[in-house]
Amino acid sequence: VITCVSTHVVIRTKIVDPYNKIVVRTAQLARLQVACDLLRRIIRILYLSKRLQGQLQGGSREITKAAQSLNELDYLSQGVDLSGIDVIENDLLFISRARLEVENQAKRLLEQGMEIQNPSQVGTALQVFYNLGNLRETIRSVVDGYRTSVQENVVNALDIKVLTQPANTRGAPGRAVMPTPGNTAAFRAALWTNLEKLMDQICAACGQVQHLQKVLTKKRDPVSHVCFIDEIIKDGQPDILHTFWSSVTQTLSEELQKATAASTFLKQALEGEYPKLLRLYNELWKRLQQYSASIQGALVSSGAGLDVELPLLEHDTEDLFTRTKPDYDPEKDLKDSLQPYEAAYLSKSLSRLFDPINLVFPQGGRNPPSNDELDSIIKTIASELNVASVDSGLTIAVAKNAAKTVQLFCVKSEQLLCTQGDASQVIGPLTEGQRRNIAVVNSLFRLQQSVAKVRTPALIQDTNLMSSAVQPLLNSVTDSVEAILITMHQEDFSGSLPAGGRLDVPCSLYMRELQGFIARVVNDYFRPLQCLDFLYDSTENIAQRAITLFIRHASLLRPLSEGGKMRLAADFAQMELAVAPLCRRVSDLGKAYRLLRSFRPLLFQTSEHIASSQALGDLIPYSTILHFLFNRAPAELKSPHQRAEWSISRYSQWLDDHPSEKDRLTLIRGALEAYVQSVRARQGKEFAPVYPIMIQLLQKATSVS
Repeated sequence: VITCVSTHVVIRTKIVDPYNKIVVRTAQLARLQVACDLLRRIIRILYLSKRLQGQLQGGSREITKAAQSLNELDYLSQGVDLSGIDVIENDLLFISRARLEVENQAKRLLEQGMEIQNPSQVGTALQVFYNLGNLRETIRSVVDGYRTSVQENVVNALDIKVLTQPANTRGAPGRAVMPTPGNTAAFRAALWTNLEKLMDQICAACGQVQHLQKVLTKKRDPVSHVCFIDEIIKDGQPDILHTFWSSVTQTLSEELQKATAASTFLKQALEGEYPKLLRLYNELWKRLQQYSASIQGALVSSGAGLDVELPLLEHDTEDLFTRTKPDYDPEKDLKDSLQPYEAAYLSKSLSRLFDPINLVFPQGGRNPPSNDELDSIIKTIASELNVASVDSGLTIAVAKNAAKTVQLFCVKSEQLLCTQGDASQVIGPLTEGQRRNIAVVNSLFRLQQSVAKVRTPALIQDTNLMSSAVQPLLNSVTDSVEAILITMHQEDFSGSLPAGGRLDVPCSLYMRELQGFIARVVNDYFRPLQCLDFLYDSTENIAQRAITLFIRHASLLRPLSEGGKMRLAADFAQMELAVAPLCRRVSDLGKAYRLLRSFRPLLFQTSEHIASSQALGDLIPYSTILHFLFNRAPAELKSPHQRAEWSISRYSQWLDDHPSEKDRLTLIRGALEAYVQSVRARQGKEFAPVYPIMIQLLQKATSVS
């Protein structure tokens, strides 16, 4: 027992007592370290508190430094309990009041700077909040304030109770005054006044938020060089302007929908005067873009408190929004809220365009619209396009309605056209059907001229209908011209030269008839048409066809004496006068005119000279010249139609059906081969002098065709 006791005492003396002493000393050391740390904090707090007092006396010039001091004081207060320390109790109270004072002063500076668009003041205020450590919370609070303000402004602008409240009067409690026909004008005037004011308010709010984001984008902390915008959008948060703008457009869409659902009068006003609403939106967007440029200029010129050497962002001067959403269209987002009202407006616009057309084309009516009625249609189209000119997109949409209107007019007009036989007669005076067709064409032309700026397929339909209306008449004129020209074969071109070499009459009988017919047709049938350019495009084809037929039949004349050549040469000159009323200038007829001028000198040239003419092939077809050379051959060398025993008219039709030179030359070759067989059959010893020339031309033509 004594041994055990002794052992216990030894252990206690060597282990327990030293351990207890170490525990005590460790606790003392820890308390000493805490006391030292606390003492250092107290010393630093006292120093910073004194420095803070001086900084506060410096006002706004020292406010950022004061915020730095407060930030350090916050750091010194973290993780320790400083209550109950008499030496700094008053300083802690002062620091608490100082923080509140600095925050309030920074808020006032921020509000003032944003209101007057002063980037220096805004930058200073942001630096204060960054130093205080609550930059993100402050920015979120400011933007939320603008968002709430915009929502209240939208609700107030569309408040039907306010809009329908008579001036200087008050309605009975709990009773809403609805618009009546007597005060609808006042209601709409109040509505548009409110909306104009609302656009000003939205523009101001967006401008201030945009200014705030611009400063955040340019401002960097001078110590850490952190860009303030990075602090705001870190962790994948969208930029403040995009968030704010999305809320504005969503608010507009939702509140407009609520207000129009609750009030028919408001809905009718916005739908009926949609272009005015769209103009307000466009002006808002334009002003916001101008804000962007002016704000960027202010940032570059000011530099106080900003990192002005930071290069501009790629879209700083073009886009109101950052690069976070490259596929986002803020303007489209704004106008999407107007879709229901645009659709309703376009529907009503189409009805307004269709109404006058349906009015002037009654069921079973036979007469086209009068000039006054047509003027009414044109004015309606012009009015709709003019009202829509506030926006390019709306103009395009209304232009499509205008195209549908022209299309409807064409459909109605087509039902009035006379398509029976009397529509194409060219013998007597204008028939009733022809007068109606002319009136339809004139109304189509006037409509086309009035809406020419609207480039749509409907105008092509209008032109096509005009063509369809006059085509039967043009076909009859063309047929009559051909019928007159073919009578030249009934006249005698085999006579001798007149005494003195001068003709008794300026032209042949068929040419006088052709000139008289064309002059009468133009005066009686074409002059009432107002569409001169359109008409000339059609009648010039008739003139070209007339010249082509004239050359064709002139080349087929047999026999043709020297006197006949002189008469035919006179007819060539008169042909230009004959077709002159059908075109602006005869020279506008192009190849047909050059053919007429080139062929006339060949009448008096030898066959050898004709074969070597430079006009052959390119201007004058080889088949035409070969036809002409047949009249210099003996009767035994029959023309192609004589060999085939066809009439002149049948052969002319065959030539129309076979425009290919190859087909025509093949038929001519057959006539020449038949002549050779005829000569051999009668055992003739030589061919006609013109035959070798014709064979040479035929071979040359065949080689190039």
